[in-house]
Amino acid sequence: WVRGPSPRRGLPPQLSRWKRSRREVLQCLERFLRAVLTGGPLSAPAAASQPVWQRFLACCRGQGLLAAAESHAGAGRYLTRAATSGPLCLILDDNFYYQSMRYEVYQLARKYSLSFCQLFLECPLECCLQRNRLRSHPLPDETIYLMARKIEMPDLKKNAWERNSLILKSFDGTSEDNEQIISLLATALENPVKQNEENTEQKEADRATCAASTVHQADQMCRRIISQTMKDAKDKNVLPSEMKSLAEELNKLKAEFLEDLRQGNDVKNQICIQNQYSDLATSITSSFQHEATNVVNKYILK
Repeated sequence: WVRGPSPRRGLPPQLSRWKRSRREVLQCLERFLRAVLTGGPLSAPAAASQPVWQRFLACCRGQGLLAAAESHAGAGRYLTRAATSGPLCLILDDNFYYQSMRYEVYQLARKYSLSFCQLFLECPLECCLQRNRLRSHPLPDETIYLMARKIEMPDLKKNAWERNSLILKSFDGTSEDNEQIISLLATALENPVKQNEENTEQKEADRATCAASTVHQADQMCRRIISQTMKDAKDKNVLPSEMKSLAEELNKLKAEFLEDLRQGNDVKNQICIQNQYSDLATSITSSFQHEATNVVNKYILK
C-alpha cells in the first residue's frame, strides 16, 4: 500500500503486481470509508481492477456490511445499517512488515478523522516456521526467514503516530492480553486522529537529520576557507612563528561556528529546514569567510 516510485526496470513482475494489489485494496478501503461517512453508495475506485474490487465487495457482504439492493444503474451499492449505525472496527489483518505500509493506513485515518491503532504479534522465528509447516498450503521456509529479517516493530518513541500500539507475545495468549486489546481499542476510539495533527517527533527527527547534513556541508566549506586563508596569509608574509597561532584561531572559530549550527543558534540552520538549499552554501561561505578575514587581518596589519 506504499505509494512509491514507478517500478524500476528489471523489477520482477510478480513484485510489481503485489505492490499494485496492495495499493488497490487501500483505494477500495477509502471508498468504503467515504460511503460510511456520507451515507452514499459504495462505488468502485477508477484505478482498482475488477478482480480486486469484486473480492473487496465479497468481503463486505461476508461481514454483513453490504446491502443486497443495488441502484437501478448498477453503479453503486449501499451499506447496511450495521455498517453505518454505530462504532465500526475495521481489522486489517496483514503482516505490514514495513512501518511505511502501516503509515499509509494511518494517513487514511487522519484524512477522515478516524481512530487508528496497531496490534503487533511478536513470535519467535522457530514458532513461525512450525506453524507455517502445519498450514494446508505452507510457504517456503525461505519466505519466513526473509519476513523475519524485514519486519519492523512499532517504534513508539520514534513515531508518534504509532503511540496507539500494543505488542503481544503470540505464542502464549492470556486473558490479560484480551483486556489489553480492549483497552487499546477503547483508547483509539476515544482519541481519533485529527486531520491537522502534527507528528512532532518526526519533525524533530527530520530537523536533526537536516541539521547534521548542514553541519557536514559547513565543515567542508570552512576547511576549504581556512586552507585558502592560510595560503593567503603566507603569501602576505605573515611570520612563520605566527602561522601556528593563526591556524589555531581559525580552527577555534570554525568549531564555534559549527556548534552554533548544531544548536540551531544560527539563522543559517533554518535555511535547510525551509528547503532553500541553493542559499545554504552561499550563506555559510559568506559568513565564515567574513569572520576568517577579520582574524587574518589582525596578523597582516600588525
